[in-house]
Amino acid sequence: MPGARRAADRDPQPASGALLRCQQVLAKRGIDPDQPLADTEPLPTALEIADRRIPPRYRLAEADHPDVATWVQQVTRACRPGPGGTPGIAQGPSLLIAGPTGSGKTHQAYGAIRSLLEAGVRLRWAKITATELYAAQRPRQGVDTEREMRELMTCPLLFLDDLGAAKASEWTEELTLRLVNHRYEYMLPTLFTTNLPLGEIKSALGDRTASRLAEMCERAILTGADRRRRTAA
Repeated sequence: MPGARRAADRDPQPASGALLRCQQVLAKRGIDPDQPLADTEPLPTALEIADRRIPPRYRLAEADHPDVATWVQQVTRACRPGPGGTPGIAQGPSLLIAGPTGSGKTHQAYGAIRSLLEAGVRLRWAKITATELYAAQRPRQGVDTEREMRELMTCPLLFLDDLGAAKASEWTEELTLRLVNHRYEYMLPTLFTTNLPLGEIKSALGDRTASRLAEMCERAILTGADRRRRTAA
């Protein structure tokens, strides 16, 4: 009868095997499936995620050099809206931070990355030293070094630290040129730091690399004594 069928439809049905097992697991963990879920912790911000990758010494770094702060503003203005309208890096100028050992170049570069994130820029970035770059490009069994190179070439923001610090050779010169040239042609923002005086970049890195750096980079020149050395009181 129709009435009987409607009454039967309202009767509780036995739980399926999968549902029953799920209920048993929840019961063992002290979870009541009929209770609303408690508020979860807020998701970490982009800056908090980045700080997990930044070495502890630089996790509070600030871009307080005026030329570095200006570059951050230039890159931020050049961003384009991405998913959800969040601005993301597309193209923009690069920055060469030059100065003697211990003058704070790496600090300023990490400060620039943190400043971009604080400004709300959606940012995928990578950091590598010049010596690490050359070591990573030496043939290694089971490693696709070309793929690693392409990732550095195409990363939206690259931080290449200690440019010119490694012993130069034709091989290192060609690797540096490949990386710099791709980022030059596609106008991808790059943070370079170097101990080299500007007048020695050409002889250390080669004319072709130096020429591209001169056109693609804004400059921040740091001065002062080595901050790592503590003078006696």
